[in-house]
Amino acid sequence: MPQVAVILGSESDEPTIQETMDLLAEFGIEAELVVASAHRNPERLREYVLGAAEQGVELFIAAAGGAAALPGAIAALSTLPVIGVPLTSSALGGVDALYAVSQMPPGVPVACMAVGVWGARNAAVFAAQILGLKYATIRESHDAYRQRLSER
Repeated sequence: MPQVAVILGSESDEPTIQETMDLLAEFGIEAELVVASAHRNPERLREYVLGAAEQGVELFIAAAGGAAALPGAIAALSTLPVIGVPLTSSALGGVDALYAVSQMPPGVPVACMAVGVWGARNAAVFAAQILGLKYATIRESHDAYRQRLSER
């Protein structure tokens, strides 16, 4: 059962979000990749998000560009933590997505990462920090990762 649901608005976002999937696996976090656009197939998104907790999902990572409604739509449907990754899919280079993800209204937060690959990596690291509060093996894996970073 996945602990983390990684949701993309489009299949074209998969190369960037592969960084997330690789790090989640390195941390020993079970993750599921789902493509469900907040704009093009909102009912599929709604159905998935509403049933995710019953399937073992403990947090969401949502990657989207342009209007980047996906992370906010997920946060509106669930009280599980949502980590948003703004992507560079528009002529504005991701600035539009960054603003969209970071400017959530009070009471419906989304943790906003950096635009693009850096954000994709940090989403996995942040997920490990959150899940590491509950799972010692994930915390230890994250600690080892940080140690490797400091040795480089």
